[in-house]
Amino acid sequence: MTGGPGSTPLFLLALSGALSGARSRALGAYDGNASVSRACTPGFSAEGYTALVSPNIMEGQKLLKVKFTGCSSGARGIWYQTSNPDFKVGADGAVYTARTVRIPAKEAMFTVSAWGHETPEKWEAAVRLLVEETPLNQSQYGTGIQSRQSEQEQSQSSTLLPWRQHHSGLRRQKRDWVIPPVNVPENSRGPFPEHLVRIRSDKDRESMIRYSITGVGADQPPMEIFSIDPISGRMYVTRPLDREERSSYHLRAHAVDMNGNKVENPIDLSIYVIDMNDNRPEFSSPIFNGSVDEVSKPGTYVMTVTAHDADDINTSNGIVMYRIMAQSPQSPSQDMFVIHSETGVINTVAAGLDREKVQQYTVVIQATDMEGNLNHGLSNTATAIITVADVNDNPPEFTNKMFIGEVPENRIDVVVANLTVVDRDQPYTPNWNAVYKIISGDPAGHFTIKTDPVTNEGIVTVAKPVDYEMNKAFLLNVMVTNQAPLASGIQMSLQSTAAVTISITDVNEAPYFPNRNEPIRRLEGESPGRLLTTFSAVDPDRSMQQALRYSKLSDPANWLTINTTNGQVFTTGVLDRESSFVKDDVYQAKFLATDNGVPPASGTGTLLIQLIDINDNAPELLPKEAQICERPNGKGINITASDVDRKPSADPFVFELPSVPSSIRRNWTISRINSNYARLSLHIGYLESGMYEVPVIVTDSGNPPLYNTSVIKVKVCPCDDNGDCTSVGAVAAAGLGTGAIISILICIIILLSMVLLFVMWMKRREKERHTKQLLIDPEDDVRDNILKYDEEGGGEEDQDYDLSQLQQPETLDHVLNKVSGVRRVDERPVGAEPQYPIRPVIPHPGDIGDFITEGLRAADNDPTAPPYDSLLVFDYEGSGSTAGSVSSLNSSSSEEQDFDYLNDWGPRFKKLADMYGGGDED
Repeated sequence: MTGGPGSTPLFLLALSGALSGARSRALGAYDGNASVSRACTPGFSAEGYTALVSPNIMEGQKLLKVKFTGCSSGARGIWYQTSNPDFKVGADGAVYTARTVRIPAKEAMFTVSAWGHETPEKWEAAVRLLVEETPLNQSQYGTGIQSRQSEQEQSQSSTLLPWRQHHSGLRRQKRDWVIPPVNVPENSRGPFPEHLVRIRSDKDRESMIRYSITGVGADQPPMEIFSIDPISGRMYVTRPLDREERSSYHLRAHAVDMNGNKVENPIDLSIYVIDMNDNRPEFSSPIFNGSVDEVSKPGTYVMTVTAHDADDINTSNGIVMYRIMAQSPQSPSQDMFVIHSETGVINTVAAGLDREKVQQYTVVIQATDMEGNLNHGLSNTATAIITVADVNDNPPEFTNKMFIGEVPENRIDVVVANLTVVDRDQPYTPNWNAVYKIISGDPAGHFTIKTDPVTNEGIVTVAKPVDYEMNKAFLLNVMVTNQAPLASGIQMSLQSTAAVTISITDVNEAPYFPNRNEPIRRLEGESPGRLLTTFSAVDPDRSMQQALRYSKLSDPANWLTINTTNGQVFTTGVLDRESSFVKDDVYQAKFLATDNGVPPASGTGTLLIQLIDINDNAPELLPKEAQICERPNGKGINITASDVDRKPSADPFVFELPSVPSSIRRNWTISRINSNYARLSLHIGYLESGMYEVPVIVTDSGNPPLYNTSVIKVKVCPCDDNGDCTSVGAVAAAGLGTGAIISILICIIILLSMVLLFVMWMKRREKERHTKQLLIDPEDDVRDNILKYDEEGGGEEDQDYDLSQLQQPETLDHVLNKVSGVRRVDERPVGAEPQYPIRPVIPHPGDIGDFITEGLRAADNDPTAPPYDSLLVFDYEGSGSTAGSVSSLNSSSSEEQDFDYLNDWGPRFKKLADMYGGGDED
């Protein structure tokens, strides 16, 4: 909209009066002091009001006043509201700012709606605020309120000028025109297309101008919502708008000449969809769940419910208020809860919540928009389920003040009594679970009380055995509490304590042997029949006066016996400390004591006998065998003595050689090394190789001392330079001569040869086994079914024949004298047989065909190959044989043959039976 340097561009925006019938939402006020006039036309005094304001307007500043006249009640009962939340209308029609407002454009426009409470019909008027550019004389414009009643004034009020024209001779500066936004109510009922504005350029006086619009809603999706008449510049909306779908549209208006040349710069045009109250509040959930502790104080937070309204939250259409519609049950009061109207927070408002009386409340919540106005707002409901949570406000109480129980003595983990309690709190929670405690009456801790998790009963059980002879009865003082502490202000009940009387019954107890930590000391070697000790038991049932009988339970060495009445223990064998049944010089035996009670009871006791050692074992000499060089070389044989007895009956030992025979001391000598060791060595300069038995006498230090003569087998052998026996010498010393050694070596060689021959024979046999493999499956081998027979005679009627034909000739002259080339084919050839190449035994698996062909050729060319009697010569047998004809064997016969009898001929005819028999086919 710029022209040349001296031109002034101008776009005119014409507002349609169609807005006066649309609905919008804003803040409102009620006027109840208007008079009622029956003969009047309801509506505003003017279709539009205009005021001149500054760009910045303070909160509460009065701008103008609208006047509305009603029919039924005049101005009484009239509600006002504006489409812009920045402005409010008082009950007297005064329009003022709701907050500090800054108007960035040259003009602001909104609508004021009015309606009566008796009819839903609405009337609207447009309010236009023009922003002043320069200080104006207040007397010139007055209050800025313009009432245009003439048609000319109304026409001027519907036209917006981009700037005011001054005729003082000053030149106007060139600038763009900012068109104020256009407000369009949503959900308009039409008719469509509905006229919105008119766009006109002041250059249309000079030439034809064509107008167009672009942007979302025009030529961009969603398209064709807005349209414009290209000639007149009138802009229309083609269908109802939905603010919840899109709240504003930003278009650009274009002006071009008939040739398409731009006449003016594009103008930005904003279209705002005015919100209507067409959406109910929607709760985030149809059912809300909350909880509150019982005995809560008033004002305790319970829960929060939320609802959302899809309408504009900056207007009353989207402002939701909450209230409680109903409460069930209404106990102890019908108003137990309150809800904050704006936040939806639910709190308790009354005392008396008791879960034991009311466990759950159902509260119906209503959410209403239009700031909770039930007459004009839309509402929705939801249900709040409030559960009264349990607190420990009821202490557990015993059902009885006294409980009685009984238990046998010396028993453990036995139930004595069941303590029952009642608790009105929530079952199976810490507020209900009982905890039992014994306050007094059981200082030794014989009893304990466990809680049954299902019944909540207290189970009194025995933790330690009770002795009837010590305690015949108990009186316990028991207290019960909960796992959770009692709520504040709740006191323990007198019924939370009770007494438990427990009687102990006497039973026949087993006798016992007093503990003997120290064993009795006795010398080993005690002779049989000696009294060792009296091993008696004690019967704990002192009041029963029962008799005890003793018996032996365990005596590993069978050394002891016990008197059955008084418990005296006697020996039946010699006690030996060195026995394998004695461990660490202590022998153990177990005895049994049984009373004569009903039923009888018995107890065991262990008798420990510590055996004192005596010198009853002679020492033994080690080693039993040794070797030594045939010449003294400073080395000898170290020998040692051992004695199963202990000191002082054992070492030090005395080693000596016997005097008889005299050769012992002549050839050998012995010297003592220490108390346990001695050295045996040669006494002469040379001793022939061989085995020698050297007796050595060893004596212990007992009182009296014991000795033992041990024989050591000494091997005397020649030695090398290091003083060690040579191998040959060692063998010789062992008593084997040279002949014996040679015999042993020969036997070893023969044995190895036999093993080698056996291995070679096994390999040869394995090789032959591999070379004799059959070419066919053994099951299919029928060679054992072909039998060889000698020549037979003629038939039954052939009685005249020469038997010599069937006999083997005694000489071969008649055969050898036959003409060459003439011979019987049933005779075995006589003479030198031709040599044929040996057929291979094992064919190559891949050359089996050649192998068969070669074998067939060799068999055909070998006259000696069986069967050489395949052609036999018989004399005439005659006719009329009783055997009958064999023509039935002709396979060409059409008659059905029955070969089932072949199955009865045995396994040799199994193949024929399978081929011709009537058996079942596989």
